[in-house]
Amino acid sequence: MDLPPGCNLAHDKKNQVCNGLKQSHRAWFDRVTKSIKNFRYTQSNSNHTLFLKRDGGKITALIVYVDNMVVTGNDTREQQKLQKYLSHEFEMKDLGALKYFLRIEVARSKTSIFLSQMKYLMDLLTEIGMLGCKPTDIPIEMNQKLCEDIDRLPTNKEQYQHLVGRLIYLAHTRPDIAYVVSVVSQFMHLPSVSHRNAVDRILRYLKSTPEKGLMFSKHGNHEVVGFTDADWADSITDKHSTSCYFTFIGGNLVTWRSKK
Repeated sequence: MDLPPGCNLAHDKKNQVCNGLKQSHRAWFDRVTKSIKNFRYTQSNSNHTLFLKRDGGKITALIVYVDNMVVTGNDTREQQKLQKYLSHEFEMKDLGALKYFLRIEVARSKTSIFLSQMKYLMDLLTEIGMLGCKPTDIPIEMNQKLCEDIDRLPTNKEQYQHLVGRLIYLAHTRPDIAYVVSVVSQFMHLPSVSHRNAVDRILRYLKSTPEKGLMFSKHGNHEVVGFTDADWADSITDKHSTSCYFTFIGGNLVTWRSKK
């Protein structure tokens, strides 16, 4: 590794450490991947951070995010073996049943699991000074059509991009804002005051519904049901259409998308 510009070991203190290797994250993930594969787990082709192991009718799933891991499945014995193996390979700590992961809260009962981001939302509202804002019932005005307001008053671009980015992450457990977030995301390169007002309205809507999230329950079936819709050349800017879909498995919403 090369020393950063301006660093001279002859004059600097000996106990200094040079950090920030560009390939360190990749090297760490390669190490983890190799170890998990050695334990006969298969890496998913659609999500490389997901590893699966099937044994008859049972399945164990492990997902990795940097140095955090979540293990789930219906094979308790395999989960215990995996935990013992990983504890031997790495320095680990078992945090018990999943309650909070990547700012997503997890609550469970005997028949269901509920995912929400209430704390993440309230922290966001506090951060931008909108905790006391007036709530609204819908995330966007009826029949409102946003466009590129080149001749209108611009707004703080960096702050706009920051807020939309936070809303995109909130949409992981809030499919009710998927459409409107996809709309405001189209103007991140040149946002105007009207676009920022639309973002503020989403936040006011979220203030009125902070407890909403995703519920996964046992309904006794694995039926796949899908819904799709699209407008027709509804964009004022380029006359493109917006399409969307929702997919349910066993009565539980598992995928959704809204895209121009």
